[in-house]
Amino acid sequence: MNGAAASGYVLHDYFRSSASYRVRIALNLKGVAYRRHDVSLVKGDQRSPQHLARNAQGFVPALELPDGRMLGQSLAIIEWLESAHPAPALYPADPFARARAMERALLIACDIHPLNNLRVLRYLGSALGAEQAARDDWYRHWVAEGFAALEQMAGDARFLGGEAPGIADVCLVPQMFNARRLELDVTPYPRLVAIDSVMAAIDAVAAAHPDRVQPAA
Repeated sequence: MNGAAASGYVLHDYFRSSASYRVRIALNLKGVAYRRHDVSLVKGDQRSPQHLARNAQGFVPALELPDGRMLGQSLAIIEWLESAHPAPALYPADPFARARAMERALLIACDIHPLNNLRVLRYLGSALGAEQAARDDWYRHWVAEGFAALEQMAGDARFLGGEAPGIADVCLVPQMFNARRLELDVTPYPRLVAIDSVMAAIDAVAAAHPDRVQPAA
């Protein structure tokens, strides 16, 4: 019996990975028990043969199912969880509302995050000679551009997804964490700040925070 079958779900992730953070939030909100296996992006664990066997791209997260099958890509994992563990729902039932929720989620997951992940930032430095300050400016620029649009799309509901946490909120929390970590001024985005604050007060969301899962040094 493999490790996943013996202990349920195994999430191969890195504590500060935005994509991994999304999946931790979704698992926690749905009350799905899982075991974490740290894959250090800083140490290069993602390029090991063991991890490449889990995820051919060498990315995190990778969710190992109890039967040993693997899933990669955070939104694909969350969509699968929505089918396998439908309550509480993270996607609206109405087709148009679902598409609107994904519009917000994809703005973060596809238009902000990929431009600012570790491999892109490292390429800017190693191949293009960008200094750290320039890379930080790059990071803040794309977050600010995306947040400006998302702020306009946020509406007046308690969450981006309505009156309960949804897929867009699951994506917002990690991106807000990284925005603050890179010292982006978030005061121009009061609706996003308010929604993030409400999310942070939910125990399942707080338990997924990088500070709560960071491996011991």
